[in-house]
Amino acid sequence: MEPGSERRLLLIFLVVFVIMLAFQPLYKKYLPQPPAQPQQQSQTEASKSAAATAPAPPVAAVNVPAGVTKQATSEAETVVENDLYRITFTNRGAQVKSWILKKYNNDAQNGPLDLVNSAAAQHYGYPLSLWTYDEWLRNRLSTALYVTSAEGRQTTPATVTFEYSDQDLAVRKSFRFDGDSYTVRVESSVTYKGGAVAALPAWPAGFGDQSNVAFYAAGLINYQFNKDIVRLPIRCGLSLFSKCNAISGGATIPGPFHWAGPSDQYFTAVFIPDDPSSAAMVTLRNPLPVARDPQKPEAKETVNVDVLGAAVGNLRGPTSERIFVGPKELEILQKVQVPGVSGADNDLNGLIDFGTFGIIAKPLFLWLKWTFRHVVANWGWAIVVQTLLITVALMPLRVYQTHSMYKMQRVAPQIKAIQEKYKKYSLKDPRKAAMNEEISALYKKEGVNPVGGCLPMLIQLPFLYAFYKMLSIAIDLRHAHWMWIHDLSASEPFPYVLPILMVVSMLVTQKMTPQAGMDPAQQRMMNVMMPLMMGFIFFRLPAGLNLYYAESNLISIAQQAVMNRTKLGREMREMMEKRARKKDK
Repeated sequence: MEPGSERRLLLIFLVVFVIMLAFQPLYKKYLPQPPAQPQQQSQTEASKSAAATAPAPPVAAVNVPAGVTKQATSEAETVVENDLYRITFTNRGAQVKSWILKKYNNDAQNGPLDLVNSAAAQHYGYPLSLWTYDEWLRNRLSTALYVTSAEGRQTTPATVTFEYSDQDLAVRKSFRFDGDSYTVRVESSVTYKGGAVAALPAWPAGFGDQSNVAFYAAGLINYQFNKDIVRLPIRCGLSLFSKCNAISGGATIPGPFHWAGPSDQYFTAVFIPDDPSSAAMVTLRNPLPVARDPQKPEAKETVNVDVLGAAVGNLRGPTSERIFVGPKELEILQKVQVPGVSGADNDLNGLIDFGTFGIIAKPLFLWLKWTFRHVVANWGWAIVVQTLLITVALMPLRVYQTHSMYKMQRVAPQIKAIQEKYKKYSLKDPRKAAMNEEISALYKKEGVNPVGGCLPMLIQLPFLYAFYKMLSIAIDLRHAHWMWIHDLSASEPFPYVLPILMVVSMLVTQKMTPQAGMDPAQQRMMNVMMPLMMGFIFFRLPAGLNLYYAESNLISIAQQAVMNRTKLGREMREMMEKRARKKDK
């Protein structure tokens, strides 16, 4: 699976549906004539309103007498640890060398996940370094040896302070760690030649779980003020429902915002300013060569990716804020309080983007999580249970589809007769409108809905997209095992059992389902083309999505087998066989 491709997937679904609608006139032109069929979206970014948020007491600026120096003589490390993380600071630059999340594993190294992207940080800076518009001063701040208030191993709750001063420059950085939270309080102040300098705490260089090109492509920079959430992608690509602005490296985005920072598919480092009205963010974007195939490092073939970061703070003086560094897990994000938010939740749950059909995806995920906790303690079996219930709930639509197809088959000869009567007129001829009026009147008389046969697919598309989005962003499903599948959120490796099962089950379903108004030769072609097309689309999508679709098809086969044995089903098949015999004569 390629993270960040949800818009393309949605487009593919729409294109497939349009192709299905368009096939009838194409068949009419190039293949034997079937019974004739009648031929048959932007959000704008909300403007930010002024916030009446009371600012927290400002951090005191560094006040060091001229000529007084405070510098360490050698490099030293400070490790702060609790049950959630182990953070290693170096006093060179008073920045983070390692930020290990103990409850998450690294895909590439098969060990605890270090959120510091060491390869990118060596070039573009380590977490909690200070970013300034002056590159020379920025480098000086990140290479100076600071005096620290604590060295060695520290356990939370704890406070660690770093200070540095010389003839011209005075810097103070303070970090306070809670006992059971992923948040860290950050306070910083810089003066140069007696004047305050805009020096923003930064997370400058991506995340340690970005092990391949696709995971870099999933990078975002997000920010929120009140109910307005903005998500800046690396590249806009196709945007069907919203305006897109790509990230520009070194651009300053003025506040206010309640939180802002970079994130990838599963993790984030987001700053929460004490005073939203004084906050600003500088977006960082830099190139990095990485192995094209991480599984074959000996090939030494590289490709350039974009590494995202952000610096957030006060441009007019000292900065006081919190930073959340951890998983984009809904329950964890909901516990992080963000005071002063108007018209939205006072937490970080907006970091999780459930997509265009979030109104479906989020309840599906909450339901799936409840099933995992209370019914079956396995995410794969939870998907199986949920798919069974969804498919059974949609069964009335399949019955409705069968009735619609039967009615379309019954009126097909009359429609063809009407079309024959008007075929001598061109499409631009006003008399052609009379044909459509006659067909509409016939539909109304016979109670036919011309799109009734497509309704079940239209209903299922949002569920498919919602499942895809849920599996793509829910960190709970990361590395979730089920039978032979090692990760339900990733594509299935060889021998591709679920994608093949999905295609085969779709072939069987297509063969068993009557196709209203379609020539047998056309139906045979369509029955092969559609499953193969869907198989190509689903081949690299999450295994959990293939599990959902394959199981849904298997249940549909059982449903259709029962329906084909009903009186209506027998009548439909007899009608189609009769027309096929007449066409062969």
